[in-house]
Amino acid sequence: MSPRILVAEDDAKQASLIRVYLEREGNEVHLVSNGRSAIDHARAHRPDLIVLDLMMPLVDGLDVCRVLRAESQVPILLLTARTTEEDVLLGLDLGADDYMTKPYSPRELAARVRALLRRSRVSAGSTADLPGGIVGGDDMVIDPHRFEVQISGEAVPLTAKEFAILQVLALEPGRVFTRREIIERAFSVEEGVLERTVDVHVVNLRRKLEADGRRRRFVETVYGRGYRLSARRVSMPQR
Repeated sequence: MSPRILVAEDDAKQASLIRVYLEREGNEVHLVSNGRSAIDHARAHRPDLIVLDLMMPLVDGLDVCRVLRAESQVPILLLTARTTEEDVLLGLDLGADDYMTKPYSPRELAARVRALLRRSRVSAGSTADLPGGIVGGDDMVIDPHRFEVQISGEAVPLTAKEFAILQVLALEPGRVFTRREIIERAFSVEEGVLERTVDVHVVNLRRKLEADGRRRRFVETVYGRGYRLSARRVSMPQR
């Protein structure tokens, strides 16, 4: 089945251009022109990915992102004409997986979509570099086959980008990965990604892993260098 992509863009010309490029990739593309319709369509049809313009009528793109992220972990790619870092980071903090600033290359947008879909799909190829088994120790289970993380038997919902970063850190628990290494391995398309973007995703990831009074710090900061997954026993469930 072709991936279903929802494009929420009020500029009809831009929306049509995005549709052409994404349909060339074999995707099924649906267009909406306002934030209210984006929320309704996402709830009714559960797309595999959303391309979301921030400047939307009726409901702002940031509010759309906030609402949808509270309901699902669908990958969200933000499009923004706002060039300040604060605006971009706010979108990421709300749970968006990636962003592009206007004007952008439609070919690069298609590449970003491919990368996000690849990260979110449950497939053997998504786990080729990971050791088999449970990653993270006695109370954390990372199951890349099911795109699932559990702590003490309780599921922890992560966005596609948060999960990808956790997978990178799980490659070698205890090893410090620099922000640049994380960008290269988790983001796939390196151009335009700020190192600060990694920090925002890690803050969100850490908040989810350490919610509900959990005292253990799974993701550790090594100041001036980067991040690491705390070194614990590493095993993985085999399929």
